[in-house]
Amino acid sequence: MTWFWFFTFYSTLGCALEVLFARLTRSRPDRKRALFLPLCPVYGLGACLCLMIAPSVRGNPGLLFLTGAALCTATEYLMALWYERGLGVRFWDYAGQRGNLWGRVCIPFSAAWGILVLVLAYWLHPVVAGIVGKIPPLLTAFALPAVLADLIVSGVMLHRVRDRACLRWYDRFRRRNALTAAREV
Repeated sequence: MTWFWFFTFYSTLGCALEVLFARLTRSRPDRKRALFLPLCPVYGLGACLCLMIAPSVRGNPGLLFLTGAALCTATEYLMALWYERGLGVRFWDYAGQRGNLWGRVCIPFSAAWGILVLVLAYWLHPVVAGIVGKIPPLLTAFALPAVLADLIVSGVMLHRVRDRACLRWYDRFRRRNALTAAREV
């Protein structure tokens, strides 16, 4: 169950990075998320794959940067294909970026992934591994079905509706609150 928690933690951290990136760049805030939980599965999957990199590679920062950047870029490309062809949606488009490959990946973000892998391997993951090792099995028994259900329901909704707007259930409440506030004025 350790890998479940690594995936969930890094998916959540990825969601936080996406929100921060959207705020800093004023881009759309609804990138790569699940329906209810703040999860960006591409980050969780990419991080878990990078944690499997051989120790001999992890010991060399330059090689780890290149390997991690390549692995995360491949993960991002394959997830983009899955979202587009399997679920009928597109969460990101790097077509305006230099060195992009069909808008699914690009060189600037590949470099960012390489830097994030260094942070993951040398600073973040040792702390996260210690925390995950202390999570009681009972919490895992409740969290695992909740995370799986959210990812499955999100996937089914995206596949049926073919529009990522179906994941923005919270917009209904914002619009309703804005309308209520406007009526009160």
